[in-house]
Order: sequence, then C-alpha cells, then structure tokens
Amino acid sequence: MDIQERNKKYIEYVELVSPKASWGKSLFNAFLIGGGICVFGQMCADILRYFLPMTDNVTISAWSSMMIITIAIFLTAFGVFDNIARFAGAGTIVPITGFANSIASCAIEFKKEGLIFGLGAKMFFVAGPVIVNGVAFSMIAGVIYWIITLL
Repeated sequence: MDIQERNKKYIEYVELVSPKASWGKSLFNAFLIGGGICVFGQMCADILRYFLPMTDNVTISAWSSMMIITIAIFLTAFGVFDNIARFAGAGTIVPITGFANSIASCAIEFKKEGLIFGLGAKMFFVAGPVIVNGVAFSMIAGVIYWIITLL
C-alpha cells in the first residue's frame, strides 16, 4: 500500500469517527455563557459600586475582575469549569475566566511535583506563551504609538 492511499484511508476513517459539530448551537452556547460571564462581572461591579460609592471605576473594575477570577479558580478546582467549558466552548475561553482556568488547571495538575518544580515551574505552562506574546506585542504597539505621536 502506498503512502497516498494510506493517507486517504486514514482521512476517511477520521471523518467517519469524528463528531459532527453544529455551528449554530456552538455559537449560541458560546454567546450565552460568555455573555453570562460578562453580565455577572458587570453585576459584581454594580454591587460594589452600590456598597462603596466613593470608590473610583478603576478600583471597582479591578475588584470585580478579581472576583470573577477567584470564582473561575474555585470552579476549576472542583471540576465544574470543565463541564461549563465543554458546553460553552469559546464562551469560557474569551473572558478572563479562561485565563484563570488555564493557570489553575496546570497548578492542580502539577502540584504533586512539589511547590518549586511543580507549581512554580509549570503553573504558567499553558498561559506563559500568552503572557509573553501579550507583553511583547503591547510593547511593539506602544513603541509604534510613541513614534506616531512624535511625528
């Protein structure tokens, strides 16, 4: 059997056993859960603003983000976040909850290797490249903006 025939049979097999996704349903679930997370974050901010009326918007935003991150970490620790993510798809990845989940799940997975070589070294295993690229591209954008403002 030649390589092309083998590859063709393999592709046919993969298409046969792969689950078929419903785009409409997936998009609706992502919108529903992602929007729900954002509404919950806004609700947290509104409650904080009600109880702490003298607090500025930056502090309110920081506290509501920390609340959402903490809840996402607890849901990850108890295994609930994975079920929500399976249902919502990208709806849980796009908000800050997806970032918190990626860090917390690595920390939970590698905790048996110890604090230094497990948690410390591998906690940012998934999120590390996101942080590095985010900082690098932000610096590039900042330099470009600085050059444009000098002109």
